[in-house]
Amino acid sequence: MSDLPHENDQPDPLDPFEEIIEAETDRDPDLAVIEAGSRTLRTQGGAPQADVPARPEDPEVDKALREVEAELATRWGETKLEPSVSRISALMDVLGDPQRSYPSIHITGTNGKTSTARMIECLLGAFELRTGRYTSPHVQSITERISLDGAPVSAERFIETYQDIKPYIEMVDSAQEYRLSFFEVLTGMAYAAFADAPVDVAVVEVGMGGSWDATNVIDGDVAVVTPIGLDHTDRLGETTGEIAGEKAGVIKQGATVILAQQPVDAAQVLLKRAVEVDATVAREGLEFGVVARQVAVGGQMLTLRGLGGEYPDVYLPLHGAHQAHNAAVALAAVEAFFGVGAQRAEPLDIDTVRKAFAAVSSPGRLEVVRRSPTVVLDAAHNPAGAEAAAEAVREAFDFTRLIGVVGASGDKNVRGLLEAFEPIFAEVVVTQNSSHRAMDADELAAIAVEVFGDERVQVEPRLPDALEAAITLAEEEGEFAGGGVLVTGSVITVGEARLLLGKG
Repeated sequence: MSDLPHENDQPDPLDPFEEIIEAETDRDPDLAVIEAGSRTLRTQGGAPQADVPARPEDPEVDKALREVEAELATRWGETKLEPSVSRISALMDVLGDPQRSYPSIHITGTNGKTSTARMIECLLGAFELRTGRYTSPHVQSITERISLDGAPVSAERFIETYQDIKPYIEMVDSAQEYRLSFFEVLTGMAYAAFADAPVDVAVVEVGMGGSWDATNVIDGDVAVVTPIGLDHTDRLGETTGEIAGEKAGVIKQGATVILAQQPVDAAQVLLKRAVEVDATVAREGLEFGVVARQVAVGGQMLTLRGLGGEYPDVYLPLHGAHQAHNAAVALAAVEAFFGVGAQRAEPLDIDTVRKAFAAVSSPGRLEVVRRSPTVVLDAAHNPAGAEAAAEAVREAFDFTRLIGVVGASGDKNVRGLLEAFEPIFAEVVVTQNSSHRAMDADELAAIAVEVFGDERVQVEPRLPDALEAAITLAEEEGEFAGGGVLVTGSVITVGEARLLLGKG
């Protein structure tokens, strides 16, 4: 059995960490409300999944939700920031500090936050705790961002929560130099909804960074840091160490910190912060980690080492080594929440852990939405996420010819993303999504030609046309061959493709 390290046996912060294991995707902030396309493809996918809701069937509810979305759209989007928590703190104050009425697990990092949050939520729920989960961005519906008991809140509840706190939002708006932003309002809604439920524990993913992120008005009993890489460098810093300094702000006095494998400079910063606030640290590769993994049908079979011992024969219905590492982080976070390794030595009940992981889903993360040919969606939008996704595709799928559909945002490292996918794409169809931040298809094509060569690049500005073209190219392998399509580059692109393929 392994215990959490105590203050007097903290490791030297300069000890090298293992290479970063990048997860699939970080946030790709955008205010766009994804709507169904003008037409669907000739072969539809299956029924919508419960954790990605469609538009409300009741016309009056749908109208009311659209009105809320329209009001939110008048506020600063998630890419326009004024780095402070003054406005969200003022909102929490007039609401009576709802975020302090329940314990919380706070998750930051560059890649893998949403998948890790979903795993933590499943584990807590399996142990009969009522959970609230706040993640971003959404794949299809804005209501996905706020979940209770493992499911997105209904459109009716989302509307009701907004209307309940709207007078307080307006009160804060009138007293501040800047109005509350889109993300700040949603954060306030989530914290209020969790208090109203009420939940036993909140699982909260940061929006961007940590210190001045709107979510950082909570005092997380457990702080989780997923792998840190280079993203949002214009706002967070040019090196992983600088970025870690911003993300370390979620580590609060006396908390337990669960650290995924990190670059050395990031690990140094995070460990230093933990010492400063007398936080207890558990590190992947030392106190916990992945002992073994093997590919299984629809996912992988894992043996995880937690803070209280080993957990063998854990089935995870997600693909890729990065998801196995996310699972190890999630397990350690839940163990820490229950005091395993500190107040208690025995591990969590193995059957409950297995049941929880077997129920995990993460829409838009190497998600298969169609067969013959197979169409996979992955929301990777930075080089690290793309590298992890590409490696997972090699491992989990037997494609003999894989066609990429890529629609990216203009503020991302698009060249790095394309270079990560180049070895696995036979051809790439470049396109653009409906977001105002989408890179122009011709501009993206120019970069793609430099990476892939002219003969491997096709341009289809409309996403429906790009999907049709990619499926046609994949079908050239024949009905029983191994042709496939991977749609990637942005959460927005994946969300819109998901709708076009009948998922929602």
